[in-house]
Amino acid sequence: MIHFHCDYIHYPLSRRRRLPHVTTLHGRLDSADLASLYREFIEMPVISISDSQRKPVPWLNWQGTVYHGLPLGLYQFKRHDGSYLAFLGRICKDKGIEETIEIAKKTAIPLRISAKVDRADRDYFNDVVQPLLRDPLIQFVGEITESKKNEFLGNAIALLTPINWPEPFGMVMIEAMACGTPVLALRRGSVPEVIDEGRSGLIVSSVDEAVAALKKGKLVSRKSCRESFELRFTACRMTRDYLKIYELLADSNNTITAMERVGTSAPKESAPWTMTSSA
Repeated sequence: MIHFHCDYIHYPLSRRRRLPHVTTLHGRLDSADLASLYREFIEMPVISISDSQRKPVPWLNWQGTVYHGLPLGLYQFKRHDGSYLAFLGRICKDKGIEETIEIAKKTAIPLRISAKVDRADRDYFNDVVQPLLRDPLIQFVGEITESKKNEFLGNAIALLTPINWPEPFGMVMIEAMACGTPVLALRRGSVPEVIDEGRSGLIVSSVDEAVAALKKGKLVSRKSCRESFELRFTACRMTRDYLKIYELLADSNNTITAMERVGTSAPKESAPWTMTSSA
């Protein structure tokens, strides 16, 4: 069994070879160009990283949804409540950095931003974000190494993720959970699948709702955040889920050859089952 994580680059060769394979799709799938490409290679068996990711192309040859997982001991649980709000990711409009800063200012809670600025987002950072960093509540710490994430996330009151796009997963959310840090996120993309409402964080529909939630005090138990991570987002759980799909493909010979599918243009119904994160 060959398991690909490189989108569609291998499709022409995989179509020619009669080898069992499957591909995990990691990005957003709402591009018209992508839809045309996937219709051409409609027989390719694929795995989603959230059910939300599938919505633009429900007719793909879906074999299941497997949520990401992390090694159990990668992040250490921080029992004590933090002293600041945290943002970790990239500086861009999609990630909701302006909304994050607005939430911090309206709650008067210090905010620490650890983020990289890609070349494509440099003008946005200089023109829009940098002026917002002058507030004494806001501290921009730049990029941090993997070894610093535990301290950065674990010492936060909450991780803010007011995203503005249909994010397929969002690794930073489960990293925060592993540290025991609640996640406060806008209801977009995979957020409702990743966050256990009331256990690992809160889901809101607006900046004002986020502000109101923070002003009420403690969002959720830090212990329940860690428990949610251990139950749903470990590497061992992810591995078990993938193994089940490998076995399904091997048993059913579900990797269909090009000769059986070339010329197919009608959308295919999505798979009748979805592997859940609690499997």
